[in-house]
Amino acid sequence: MSQLNRRQFMATGAAAAAAAFAGALPATARAAVNGKKFKISLAAWSLNPLFDSTWTNLDLPRIVRQDFGLEGIEFVNRYFALPRYRYLQELKKRCADYGITPVLIMVDGEGDMSHPDKAERRQAVINHRKWIDIADFLGCHAIRANAGYVKAGTIDDRVKRCAESYSKLMEYADQCGMEVTIENHGGFSSIPEKLIAVMKIVNHPRFGTLPDFGNFPPEIDRYDALRKLMPYALAVSAKCYDFSADGKHGAFDLDRMIEIVLAAGYNGFVGIEYEGTQNTPYEGVLYCKKLLEKHQ
Repeated sequence: MSQLNRRQFMATGAAAAAAAFAGALPATARAAVNGKKFKISLAAWSLNPLFDSTWTNLDLPRIVRQDFGLEGIEFVNRYFALPRYRYLQELKKRCADYGITPVLIMVDGEGDMSHPDKAERRQAVINHRKWIDIADFLGCHAIRANAGYVKAGTIDDRVKRCAESYSKLMEYADQCGMEVTIENHGGFSSIPEKLIAVMKIVNHPRFGTLPDFGNFPPEIDRYDALRKLMPYALAVSAKCYDFSADGKHGAFDLDRMIEIVLAAGYNGFVGIEYEGTQNTPYEGVLYCKKLLEKHQ
């Protein structure tokens, strides 16, 4: 995978800088302009079962607008077939053509930020830098990186190592004002108190959580966990599973989760991330959209 040269981005001229300014605003600021309580985006992962058979990354702006009537995209790094300058120019153009806001990039597979080996952690930080560059170029406000999964040492040891890595990554993100988020995405990151501990150690205004409605172990009260994570939220993932024919979400009370998000004062993009098995991806996204629209 080719790493982008940061100087290429800085040399795109005044017109590109002006366009990037609007995209660089925090999600909360962009959403409030619309007069709604929040905007709705599509997490590309919702369509994962259909990737490469019916769509590629370049098709997403059209799909988000024409098929779902949504306003934003949450990209996934693994779907970037060729993240070089011309490819990214075309992706950015298609977003503009369809009036779609690039919201963030979900980054996976770029190393473990809490690895016990310092060299491995350093490499993970370096690997994430290119996605900050790509997100900046596209006009996203954030990337989502993972806390790490290697179980070495105590959880508190892993929290400290993770925080050290993100402090280093934020030094790079400071160059372009990019936000960096951690999702409750398994391991210790799905324990709210531990994720909050990382937030407090890093203590950076553009470093925050991306609460996911679904990624909590059964012993954790998801509603209470969401309340704890929302004060640090820079993005929100409306993870959803199967819907009945009358549009009811069986796995948990999705309405209640949205109410918690709004009670926290959040008004940024809420990303639909369908992971059910009984509905098709398109059905699941549309069911979730209908439910979210009731709260806008």
